[in-house]
Amino acid sequence: MNQTVRVLAGLIAGLVIGILLAWRTPETALQTAAIVEPFGKLWLNALQMTVVPLVFSLVVVGINQASDAAHSGRVAKQAIMTFVLLLTAAAAMTAVLAPLALSLLQPSHAVAVALQAHGEASPAASGGWAAALTAIVPSNALAAAVANAMLPLVTFALFFGFALTRIEATGRTQVVGFFKAVSDAMIVIVHWVLLAAPVGIFALVLALTARAGLDVLQALGIYILLECALYALATILLIATALTFGRRKLGEFMTALVPVQAVAASTQSSLATLPAMLDSAQNRLAIPARISGLVLPMAVSLFRITSPIQYIATACFIAWALGAALTPAQLATGVALSVLVSMGSVGLPGQAIFLATNLPVTSALGLPISPLPVLMAVDAIPDVLATVGNVTGDMTATAVVAARNPAQE
Repeated sequence: MNQTVRVLAGLIAGLVIGILLAWRTPETALQTAAIVEPFGKLWLNALQMTVVPLVFSLVVVGINQASDAAHSGRVAKQAIMTFVLLLTAAAAMTAVLAPLALSLLQPSHAVAVALQAHGEASPAASGGWAAALTAIVPSNALAAAVANAMLPLVTFALFFGFALTRIEATGRTQVVGFFKAVSDAMIVIVHWVLLAAPVGIFALVLALTARAGLDVLQALGIYILLECALYALATILLIATALTFGRRKLGEFMTALVPVQAVAASTQSSLATLPAMLDSAQNRLAIPARISGLVLPMAVSLFRITSPIQYIATACFIAWALGAALTPAQLATGVALSVLVSMGSVGLPGQAIFLATNLPVTSALGLPISPLPVLMAVDAIPDVLATVGNVTGDMTATAVVAARNPAQE
């Protein structure tokens, strides 16, 4: 039985038993929730203990990987810039549209109470733009790490990563290699913890549904629809970007894109779709191999357009479920952090990438992380659209870079 099936089994079992308990014997349901919840928290703590070293390492390694790629020539630099601009646009779009869409719906009071029962932090109160500004840079990087303060920690990692690009190659290689090993080791730990995911998710979902009943199902349905709608919109906007900035005709671009999207939907893997992307780019769009052969592998390694959409949408959903509103300063923080985390985390496998990347963004916005494993379990549903969006982004970025580099140059 693969990991996704096991996770879904834990989710469904927790939902069914929790809803039945809440319906038949509400008093027993609350008692059961109090008994099983510590086991879910124990599993969640095991996941959370990897976040600080993992996020710091991912940002440092990601910056240096991007720097190495950019030094390989002008086309590579243009590709990196295109990736960053598209990721930022996707994150900003989500930061505007996700809260707007959710504001049209009424959150469940029962779900909010159930989430607050975990005893975690509520959305952090904003002290205005001055407080948001001063919180960006840590006065003590070690204190930020100890306090799980993601934004100042990532800021320090950002400075540290860029500083490494300016030192001599031998020392830089050693330090980057060290942090690559740290991130790899943290992923191994995450995989170990995920072996117990069905039990941990079962406990968390059972506690949640025992307190909130059927409202949990409604909330999960809203989350799935929100992500699917945003992924579909991003895919449409990416096609428009290819037509406008990549100077492609609609029929020509869609003829090349549809076979790629079909492979992506069936494999749910951008890496597995790479051969189809290379074939379409070179044979259907006539993009020179010197461009497509460089940009598309870089895109698979550094660029996942739906990642910041997922991070921001997830954070907005959790805030909405709690009946809270994220401030513009918080959303701006989420946009910046989501771009950094997404570029450093491409290539992480399975559920590991959902938890490892959503945890820092959610935590940085002062939101409880306990809903994340539950959302991870249902994320397999919109994941098909996410992969389609990612390969559309890869093809769009390649078309845009190709338009800036005519064949005769």
